Amino acid sequence: MTITAEVQDLPAEAPRKGRKNNPEKTRENILQAAITEFVQQGLSGARVDAIAERMHTSKRMIYYYFGSKEQLYVEVLEKLYGDIRRTEGKLHLAELEPREAIRRLVEFTFDHHDRNVDFVRIVSIENIHHGEYVKQSKAIRSMSTTILDALGDILRRGEVEGLFRPGLNALDLHLLISSFCFYRVSNRNTFGEIFQIDLVDEQVKARHKEMICESVLRFLQA
Repeated sequence: MTITAEVQDLPAEAPRKGRKNNPEKTRENILQAAITEFVQQGLSGARVDAIAERMHTSKRMIYYYFGSKEQLYVEVLEKLYGDIRRTEGKLHLAELEPREAIRRLVEFTFDHHDRNVDFVRIVSIENIHHGEYVKQSKAIRSMSTTILDALGDILRRGEVEGLFRPGLNALDLHLLISSFCFYRVSNRNTFGEIFQIDLVDEQVKARHKEMICESVLRFLQA
């Protein structure tokens, strides 16, 4: 990707020699600082200088690792989507009875979105940009097939056991689960103000988590 005009003439600054250097940790720290900046300012308003200030480093160092603000943003997206996909892979859904597997996945998705507001905000920002940067990442598309494979396996097992009705689509089910869990976080301020409900309240969250679990299981029921 083309580096923005303001830094085209800046020489790349490699990590200084003579000190212990951990490139992976440095990249991770830059990504964490970038998440905060993109969440607060959006892609258009975010500044590499501000990310460098959070890191107590130079923007040359950031360009050394990521090349441009846009590429840094793409890698932020890949990190956030990668985090949820990797954690889903640790749920051991294939080892669970189909209904229990669905409940565990729904509860995980609900809790993940509730606890990772930055993920929800970054995805909302990316939708403002019409998915322009997600389109540039083959990694996000590739890693996202894992959840559809897992859901497809659960649905097949549930159908064979007479628990789930036939003809269910894994992508549709993923959309159903994600939509509720995402919306209650992305719209918590407007929805909460309009209807005077505190979506952060623990009792409300518990009620909503059980509601989406029961809704999904009843939708699947044979």
